Amino acid sequence: MNLINKNNKVLIVGLGMLGASYAKALKKNGFYITAVTLDPDDIDYALEKGFIDRGYTMPLPEAISDADIVILALYPKVAIEWIVKNQDNLKSGAFITDVTGIKETVVKSINKILRPDLEFVPAHPMAGKEGKGIVQSDDEIFKYANYIITPTAKNTEEGIKKCEELGKILGFANISRLSIAEHDKVIAFVSQLTHCIAIALMGCDTCKSKNNMENYTGDSFRDLTRIAKINDSLWSELFSMNKKALLEQMDVFEESFNELRKMIENDDIDSMRKLMKKSTKRRTRFDKKQ
Repeated sequence: MNLINKNNKVLIVGLGMLGASYAKALKKNGFYITAVTLDPDDIDYALEKGFIDRGYTMPLPEAISDADIVILALYPKVAIEWIVKNQDNLKSGAFITDVTGIKETVVKSINKILRPDLEFVPAHPMAGKEGKGIVQSDDEIFKYANYIITPTAKNTEEGIKKCEELGKILGFANISRLSIAEHDKVIAFVSQLTHCIAIALMGCDTCKSKNNMENYTGDSFRDLTRIAKINDSLWSELFSMNKKALLEQMDVFEESFNELRKMIENDDIDSMRKLMKKSTKRRTRFDKKQ
């Protein structure tokens, strides 16, 4: 028995890259989509492209009161504020989920104030691309991607399964569950640390002082720094709100980097090769399954 069906009306709050990508995927699957977002141009764009049915620039009661599924495609702090201001207009039994990249602060804040007749099941789509905004949206980013659900004691098994079902409808290849604490620790390593490395690399004096560096680089540099083209307002918030876990992972990376530096300094070829073989073996586990 399906817990989600095409008779369920979907409300997407925020039509940035991820919110609009959700809208595209769900619309292709026959769902009725209402969107609330600040920019009227984004609403016009989505209506013209046909991946929403209604759009509003304000969360008016008539815009949100009939939603069965609510997707908060917002920055973490804004997602919390939206629930505080608008949950009274949601209908009883509405299912709520999100896309935020950190969980502990967001989930605890929302659960603390959420009406008992609403259920919020946190989720994190591990999908995206450089750039931001509705024009960057693409439901193909979910293909072969991971979808993490971070349930709490407040969630019902039915609600969790409903979130898993939503992930399948969106097209994610792998759906898993993590505690909110474990999620934030893992994300600090596999996502936030990698962005820190790319940002720091592009900020090196070598990049700043040498003219026309782009004329001399190869794909290795481009691949490593792709994510340095970053949404600064979002990622600075994510780094700050997950500071403890991220700083711990930065320390671990610094230790590993310094070990490699010593190998190079000492011409320790055997140790370098051993580390490279371990790196190659581990990296194959991260290839997307086609």
